[in-house]
Amino acid sequence: MKARHTLLACFLLATAAHADHGNLASFNQLTGRWYGVAKTKVLNESVDVRWAPGDAAAFYQLDTPEGGKIRMKLDPATGQAGPAAESDRMPETRPDERRGNRRRDGRGGPRGSWKSPDGRWEVALREGEVILRDTKDGTDRTLAKGDAAGNFTGQPLWAPDSSRFAIWKEKDVKERIVHYIESSPKDQLQPKHFTNSYPKPGDVIDTRAPWVFFTGKDEAPIATDPKLIENPFECRELAWRGDSKRLTFEFIERGFGKHNIIEIDSATRQQRVLVREESDTFVFVYGYSFRRDLGDGNEILWMSERDGWKHLYLLDGRDGSTRRQLTKGEWIVREVVNVDEGNREVLLKISGYHKGQDPYYIHYARVSMETGELIPLTKSDGTHDRFERSPDGNYYTCRWSRVNKAPVTELRRWADGELVATLAEADDAKLRATAWPIPEPFVSKDRDGKYDIHGIVCLPPDFDPAKKYPVIENIYAGPQDSFVPKAWNPWMQPKHEIAVHGFIVVQIDGKGTANRSKEFHHFCYKNLKDAGFPDRIAWLKEAAKKWPQMDLERVGIFGGSAGGQNALGAMLFHGDFYKAAVADCGCHDNRMDKIWWNEQWMDWPVGPEYADNSNVTHAKNLKGALLLTVGEVDTNVDPSSTYQVINALIAADKDFEFLPMTGRNHGAGEERYAQRRRVDFFRSHLGGPR
Repeated sequence: MKARHTLLACFLLATAAHADHGNLASFNQLTGRWYGVAKTKVLNESVDVRWAPGDAAAFYQLDTPEGGKIRMKLDPATGQAGPAAESDRMPETRPDERRGNRRRDGRGGPRGSWKSPDGRWEVALREGEVILRDTKDGTDRTLAKGDAAGNFTGQPLWAPDSSRFAIWKEKDVKERIVHYIESSPKDQLQPKHFTNSYPKPGDVIDTRAPWVFFTGKDEAPIATDPKLIENPFECRELAWRGDSKRLTFEFIERGFGKHNIIEIDSATRQQRVLVREESDTFVFVYGYSFRRDLGDGNEILWMSERDGWKHLYLLDGRDGSTRRQLTKGEWIVREVVNVDEGNREVLLKISGYHKGQDPYYIHYARVSMETGELIPLTKSDGTHDRFERSPDGNYYTCRWSRVNKAPVTELRRWADGELVATLAEADDAKLRATAWPIPEPFVSKDRDGKYDIHGIVCLPPDFDPAKKYPVIENIYAGPQDSFVPKAWNPWMQPKHEIAVHGFIVVQIDGKGTANRSKEFHHFCYKNLKDAGFPDRIAWLKEAAKKWPQMDLERVGIFGGSAGGQNALGAMLFHGDFYKAAVADCGCHDNRMDKIWWNEQWMDWPVGPEYADNSNVTHAKNLKGALLLTVGEVDTNVDPSSTYQVINALIAADKDFEFLPMTGRNHGAGEERYAQRRRVDFFRSHLGGPR
């Protein structure tokens, strides 16, 4: 009986707000109509370039206003282009894809083999024992046995000269299991139960370390020095040097304070930290790291924030010292695209290099490993993509755009990055003629007046400058990236699914998000609840000066996953500013979510900061209107994270709405029904244009 009363209470909470039943069809009709307008044909948004042999000519097609195509031929030596002659056949050659990045971080090296390179030796693992067979005489020798510290696993990695091999010794633990009930499966009447392996912050985890074994009978194995790998989160990337003596691997510390390269010299039996990457806050290993060993490890390309900005370094592979900082300045390397070892140069994606431009815009550059000379390959005021080099490597094409500037495709010269010709400038005249409101960028200062905070504004169609509109923020403040769109895209999901229903929708990157300086990014450390809200609120107040139609007395917010955590956090910590929130599949308590994402920012061991950053802890502070949504079988974020918030809200006697999405996984809040309910919720609590 008590359970029935609890279910009834939840039902009443979920239906407390006014319901406008059955208007999904009209929601889809309106959204679809405006989607069609936003997708009005824009001519020459992208250009497909083919090259004649020897980079002698570039061929491409352009859209015509009449709906046809015109074939173009360009002489890259002069930059002159014109219609191709009938005799000029479009070449089949494409830009040399081999010049793209085939190995981005040097990982995925040689696979292990049970047999040695010379074929004489063979390793077997039997009942926890490492067995070495001499195929020459057929004898077996037991080299080691598993024990309480772990068992030997995986294939061995042989030294090139077959004199020794490395293999992992792993301590396997029972991982946490999350249980799920799928209430309404499609293929049967009764519910289904399944489980998901799901380690959480603070859990005991599997650990492993390499051992070195020798084929010689008189040489004892070498275990990794435990002092070099204290509190491991992961050890990975075993690799032998060509001398068959030095073995390297990467060590990642629990809590992500260290990401080091460890070297074992199996000849001298000495072990050391070869490359040391350490931080008092965190090293963003799975997002910012890059490693490429060059020349049998004599040099190492290595990414680091050690000077406060994410840059590329050339290290001495013999002692780990810095030979040359290849990139430097108050800007960052976004990605290593390609390493050309023969020409000793690296192709990069960078951002923040060109002063006066949005620091998030993607640009391309190449840097010499010999001199550190950096040659910018793109300069135009926009974010760049579709970088393609000609087959002979003399030229390249690249496209740039902004959220309010349709794409431009350029041809540039590889030697110096200078512009040869503009191949196409997209024609958005037909779209502009519809009066569809193109998203607009906006920038203001952060809470302290130090950093520029960037965002975008999406106005509703049929925007009336004489009216005031409720404002909805689309938030995702996860520290793993930046999230405000930079490229041309007239329809931005899920912002426009809301904007077309009479709202001004914004998106902002506040402090604590990535792709800026270390100081800007590491503001998130043990501080996820901040989510850059003071920066966001300051930005909105400044934006309202440019768009006085923004009604800052009616501000809502929505997001999913980490954005769901943020959306609810807005109502708990800044409920005087934000009046309504929709939080989908939120990781509301970082102790409840997956281990690797949360320990990356919140550190380990689990300290009091976890509870202090939890929405469950602060649920009693809820102000304003709240709609919680979650997929019943969310395997990304444990659904119990949402249910524990619900429990805390009920205990605090707080009113809210709840939409459980049966049978759905992560991100169910972006299904059409949930989108419609979200719009209805904001309409109910914030109203419409006035």
